Amino acid sequence: MRLPYAGALLPAEANALLQKVPSAKLIDVRTRAEWDFVGKVPGSLLIEWQTYPNSQPNPAFLDDLTAQTEKDAIVMFLCRSGARSHAAAAAAGQIGYDRSYNILQGFEGDKDAHGHRASSGGWKFARLPWVQG
Repeated sequence: MRLPYAGALLPAEANALLQKVPSAKLIDVRTRAEWDFVGKVPGSLLIEWQTYPNSQPNPAFLDDLTAQTEKDAIVMFLCRSGARSHAAAAAAGQIGYDRSYNILQGFEGDKDAHGHRASSGGWKFARLPWVQG
């Protein structure tokens, strides 16, 4: 796939990896508002890629990542639909996280024909563990 990181995983694959490799980390890069109002994965590390409400890049992202994880760990990045997590996985790969993965489809997946998310793909649609607020 010529990705700037180790690879991409579907939500079910990421969840299976979390179960099989206890040292693996899921990093949720959405905003605090998304964690609070949309939901989050239990046990995930919460590090904003962009800050809410202005969507500015989080200047402390890489510092927070290195403070909370080891560079040799498997780290999997999750956002709403897979775009911010792609950027986060690439940034991690650039600083030496050789086992950095993007979770495709994200937490909510793409919008359906009616403009709604979580109805055709993503972590929630796959009925993987998550909690509200």
